[in-house]
Amino acid sequence: MVQVGHKVEDFETKAYYQNDVKPLKLSDYKGKWVVMFFYPADFTFICPTELEEAAQMHAEFQKANAEILSVSTDTVFVHKAWHDVSPAIKKINFPMLADPSGKICRQFGTLIEAEGLSLRGTFIIDPDGVLKAADIHDNSIGRSSAEILRRVQAAKFVRENKGEVCPAGWKPGGKTLKPGLDLVGKI
Repeated sequence: MVQVGHKVEDFETKAYYQNDVKPLKLSDYKGKWVVMFFYPADFTFICPTELEEAAQMHAEFQKANAEILSVSTDTVFVHKAWHDVSPAIKKINFPMLADPSGKICRQFGTLIEAEGLSLRGTFIIDPDGVLKAADIHDNSIGRSSAEILRRVQAAKFVRENKGEVCPAGWKPGGKTLKPGLDLVGKI
């Protein structure tokens, strides 16, 4: 299973993207931030709310040099069928990865083996392919794309500003900390 601070092993799969089925490798995104957005299944209840919100914020992620890759254990044909009938899913303009064998979900530790479904998982990978953040939680809890974007922006800021770190609730333009220096006189 992938671990924070380690390079993510490349994978290859098919994706439903731009109204077509296309091959996709994680390494296709080298040089970009990648948000791996795992969800349980197409044609469910919470998933379309999350994916629609991510689609609405996709341009903001791209401004941060980040791409969203959604992943479920459905096939590309199920992704296409869902895209064709759901107004929320029609808004998606990022790749919807197919993982019917569960290989990618296993790699990221999100697969519920007994069900063949993924837990909700969010993973932020830096431009060098190193995992910077991981979050896996119960399928009954939806995620906030705004918070995921904030974490991408914080990870990007830290990468670009060596020696600085982002405190709780940090947003672009907010005050950062310099470990060691910010403690002087406060002890």
